[in-house]
Amino acid sequence: MPSALPEGDPAPADGSLPASVVEGADSRNFGVYVHVPYCRVRCGYCDFNTYTASELGGTTRDDYAAQVGGELALGAGVMRSAGLPERPVSTVFFGGGTPTLLPATDLACMLDRIRAEWGLAPGAEVTTEANPDSVDAEYLRTLADAGFTRVSFGMQSAVPSVLATLDRTHTPERVPLVTQWAREAGLQVSVDLIYGTPGETLTDWERSIDAALACEPDHISAYALIVERGTKLAAQIRRGEVAEPDEDLHAEMYELADARFAAAGFAWYEISNWSRTPETRSRHNLAYWTGEDWWAAGPGAHSHMGGVRWWNVKHPGAYAQRMHAGVSPAHSRETLTDEARREERILLETRIAEGLPTDVLTASERRAIPALIADGLIDGRAAISGRVIPTLRGRLLADTVVHRLIAT
Repeated sequence: MPSALPEGDPAPADGSLPASVVEGADSRNFGVYVHVPYCRVRCGYCDFNTYTASELGGTTRDDYAAQVGGELALGAGVMRSAGLPERPVSTVFFGGGTPTLLPATDLACMLDRIRAEWGLAPGAEVTTEANPDSVDAEYLRTLADAGFTRVSFGMQSAVPSVLATLDRTHTPERVPLVTQWAREAGLQVSVDLIYGTPGETLTDWERSIDAALACEPDHISAYALIVERGTKLAAQIRRGEVAEPDEDLHAEMYELADARFAAAGFAWYEISNWSRTPETRSRHNLAYWTGEDWWAAGPGAHSHMGGVRWWNVKHPGAYAQRMHAGVSPAHSRETLTDEARREERILLETRIAEGLPTDVLTASERRAIPALIADGLIDGRAAISGRVIPTLRGRLLADTVVHRLIAT
């Protein structure tokens, strides 16, 4: 089942934001995330806030675009009332779930509402996630005509047995077709991979890497499988039906992926993400890692504005009730202290290729840098130039890097 919402302070019924969100807003980009919580089946490893048809409790997805449109209108009003400057949307991301279970016209309708409320910046990046078996060529052309610029396909693996363990519903043969259709429609293409599935060998993983590169994507994400509490996979491991992930094998798989992607002309820009050029990075995800502002619409979606973070009610039924009543769907929120924001910046910016400016660190924290260089965890030349940038070994031990910086 989906993970529980975090604890926080009650959110105002009208969704209003504190005056503090205005500070520095002129220097921050603004993006929009739309969560589409629907899935055809629940994958055994997934604890995202998603629901199959049998879990919707009588609600349907027929008027979901209208519900989200209502929240987007509310969001624009809340931002104006808070005194935030008018900012066109730099990036839009439809995630889930499987956004492409909705008709393409519904996604286009929600994008039109974003345009109407805030406007899109010139060259705005507009992405949707998609399962390979949830779209066809006509669907992708409709998205492109509506203003979408990217599609991120959940490929996960090219090995049927691995896909079966992950409960994925598409076949490996489907991925080359949908990526070709997307390119023909004029969309940039990203593919998502997962490594470390129980039973997956290094040879299996190499096969998936080769298949992904053969699709000639613009961007690749590769995530280590994490066994989340409460998932089907966690229960299978607990019962001894499948083996626990092997951390050493995970490291080998990451190193293999990084080497193969680099040889094919891709550069890493975040620990789990590689792009063919700087222009094909996911600017929306970079906004998360660099602390920009975003409004997130939909059940359980998490927004951030100037150090204030809030999250919506979780179930689609509760969300629909709020939207039909014309009240904010926000459930709880938190206002980060300056120190919490600084530590979060350390956590996130040590994950990206540009790294973390060393002047963000205290004098005590900076004293950890020589040992991190000596242990091969951060780049020595970059550190001398004033930035903490992880090496390949540092990417594999990212939590260690952060812990040693902030624990001094």
